[in-house]
Amino acid sequence: MEDNKTLARIKELVHEEEHLYAKPDLTDGEVKRLHQMKVELDQCWDFLRQRRALRDAGENPSDAKVRPPDVVENYQQ
Repeated sequence: MEDNKTLARIKELVHEEEHLYAKPDLTDGEVKRLHQMKVELDQCWDFLRQRRALRDAGENPSDAKVRPPDVVENYQQ
């Protein structure tokens, strides 16, 4: 996935997230969807950072891989 496609996906997810957060009450399904979007957003940002780091190091950004949720969700901030 290219940077622009990743950024477009991030934008879609953020838009959907904002729509759900604007609702006064969320269903259990919507709460679950918010959690799924958070994980996918974390994966997208991680992937984009990998691509940029590889590019900055003079390596091929196509070598970046989407990491599984259990990896990106356990990063120390």
